[in-house]
Amino acid sequence: MMRTLAVLVVCHLSFTTSFAQVGDHRSELAVGFNGGYVLSNVGFMPKVPQTMHKGPTGGITLRYTCEKYFNSICAIVAELNYAQIGWKEEILTPDDAPVINAVTGLAEAYQRDMTYLQLPVFARLGWGRERKGLQVFFQVGPQFGTFLSEKTKMNFPWDSRTPAYSDGTGRTSGIVAQDTMAVQHRIDYGIAGGLGIEMSVPRVGHILLEGRYYYGLGDIYGNSKRDYFGRSNFSNIVIKLSYLFDIVKTKNSKIK
Repeated sequence: MMRTLAVLVVCHLSFTTSFAQVGDHRSELAVGFNGGYVLSNVGFMPKVPQTMHKGPTGGITLRYTCEKYFNSICAIVAELNYAQIGWKEEILTPDDAPVINAVTGLAEAYQRDMTYLQLPVFARLGWGRERKGLQVFFQVGPQFGTFLSEKTKMNFPWDSRTPAYSDGTGRTSGIVAQDTMAVQHRIDYGIAGGLGIEMSVPRVGHILLEGRYYYGLGDIYGNSKRDYFGRSNFSNIVIKLSYLFDIVKTKNSKIK
C-alpha cells in the first residue's frame, strides 16, 4: 500500500515537472468542514446476512489546487473525519420472515456501532469553473482509520437467541461468533473514490456534494487459519456535503 502510494506521488511529480510548460500553474489552498451519512457493512467470510448499517460522518477538509492541465484542474484533498460505521444483521427464516424470539416475543435485531477516526487522502481532477460557477470532479486515494469505540444494540438475551433450523422456523444463518467478538485489529485501511459537483460563489466559498465508495483492505478480526473468519473487511457508501473557503488564491485574471 505505502509503496504504491509512493510510486503514484513520484509519477505525479514527474508528470507535473515534464509538462510544466503546458500546464497552467496554481497555488491555492482552501479549508472547511464536511458532514454526511454512511451506509456500511462488513464482508464476513463465512458470510453473515446483513442490511446496510446507517451512521453519521463529519470532519474537516483541506484542499490544495496545484495546476490546470488542459481542461483538468488538479488538486490534492485530505480530510480528518469522525465516522460511525459497523454492521446490522438481517435475521430471517428461510421463508424471509422475521425471527421471533421466544423470550421477548419480538423480531430479533442485532447491530454493532463502531466509531472510527478516518484520514482519506485524494488525488482530484475537476472540470468546469473554479471561481464562479459549477465544477464536476472525481477523486480517488487511500484511506486510513483508527478504531475508537464500539457499542452493541440487540433486543434479545444472548442465551435465548433463536438457533438455525432447517424446517423454516429458525435463522437462515448459524454464524453468530461475530456478535460477541470485540475488535481485534484497530487500524483500518483501504481505497476510496468518489464523484461530485462543486458550486463556487465569489466571497462566499465552495459548496460540494459528493457520493463516495470505500473498500477496506484490512480486517477487523484475525484472518489466519486458526481464526474463525477468513475475511472481515468494511465497505462503505458515503453521501457528503462540504463547505470550503479560500485561504490562499492565485493571482491570475484568466482563472474563471
